[in-house]
Amino acid sequence: MKLLVINGPNLNMLGIREKHLYGADTYETLVQLIEDTAKRLDAEVEIFQSNHEGALVDKIQEAYGNIDGIVINPAAYTHTSVAILDALKAVSIPAAEVHITDVSKREEFRRISYAGMACQAHFIGLGLQGYVKAMEYIVENCKK
Repeated sequence: MKLLVINGPNLNMLGIREKHLYGADTYETLVQLIEDTAKRLDAEVEIFQSNHEGALVDKIQEAYGNIDGIVINPAAYTHTSVAILDALKAVSIPAAEVHITDVSKREEFRRISYAGMACQAHFIGLGLQGYVKAMEYIVENCKK
């Protein structure tokens, strides 16, 4: 199984940004966790992060025919990007949404998830472990 893990804007700043919300773990820690989880699940994984909406859309489109499942944390684009929603719907690849924090307990505008409308599962507020749970979900429930 081939997985694509997509991270949106500012996630590369983990360990620096708002530690009271996101904790002290760095993006490098997250990447290692994802790689270790993929190995344990006997899955291939590609990890992609961008601060640019179009780059995220391009990566989703490139996954068509090449990737079996997507784990996505669109970050701030969760609440604004119909383009990412449409890209996920266009490729019809099983997807799971992840958010490190519990966005339902934050600002009002964070309660709408456009990207989540195209995802089969949602792992919200579980910290970095949300990625593990999302990867396990995709591997278990979306086998070809």
